[in-house]
Amino acid sequence: MLADKPTIAERVMETGTRGEGGDRTLEIDQIAEDFVFAELEALHDAGARFTAISEERGVVDFGDPDRLVVIDPIDGSVNAKRGLPHFALSIAVSEGSTMADVVFGFVQDFGPDEEWVAVRGEGAQLDGVTLDCSIGERRTGDDKLEVIGIESADPRWVVQSADALSDTAHRLRAIGAIAVSLCQVAAGRFDAMVSLKRCRAVDAAAAQLIVREAGGYVEFIAFDDPLGAPLDLEPRSPVVAARTDRGLAGVRRVPVWP
Repeated sequence: MLADKPTIAERVMETGTRGEGGDRTLEIDQIAEDFVFAELEALHDAGARFTAISEERGVVDFGDPDRLVVIDPIDGSVNAKRGLPHFALSIAVSEGSTMADVVFGFVQDFGPDEEWVAVRGEGAQLDGVTLDCSIGERRTGDDKLEVIGIESADPRWVVQSADALSDTAHRLRAIGAIAVSLCQVAAGRFDAMVSLKRCRAVDAAAAQLIVREAGGYVEFIAFDDPLGAPLDLEPRSPVVAARTDRGLAGVRRVPVWP
């Protein structure tokens, strides 16, 4: 679909509506979601029962309210429409209503063409190769994490969080796609990541499992239970992730915003 719409002028076209997640819907978002739902409908016709939660269509009943399929057709839509490298399809399958209940995560990053997959209790893979759970973190001589990813990088929020980020990080990277940033933590490319505002379940449900199955740590900091964020369409909590407990404690201290 994106190959058929190679220019920015084609990719920035909007449908004129807002998705159930609240953002303005791009035509490419809508078409990507249509592709996903065509596959879901085929699975349903073959006997599968589940409920889909998707950024554009919202909640769609396919016969089972307890098995959830959480979909972001294009995580990183701004990148996709501008031809920037990182944007992804994110799909999670859950046996309950919170992040802790996710049993399968899939993130396809179309920029570098990388496929990230995790099954609860069975580890995580990148392009079919199992991720190394023993990877730790790298720190500089002044004891700062070498590279931290930041998401929701509105300049106003970056400025207000700058002092804490300076205390914690030697370098910052802003990819522009929460699922992809989480996957960088899973592979040890980032030592940690933090979203500076609340994210939605569709952005993080799949990738948070990939991080955890790769030996990393994840927390949705608005909740007493670190994995208690619900799988719905509301922006409930910032997400932080790290390769180690100590790294997680560092990014947890970064101020975040409504």
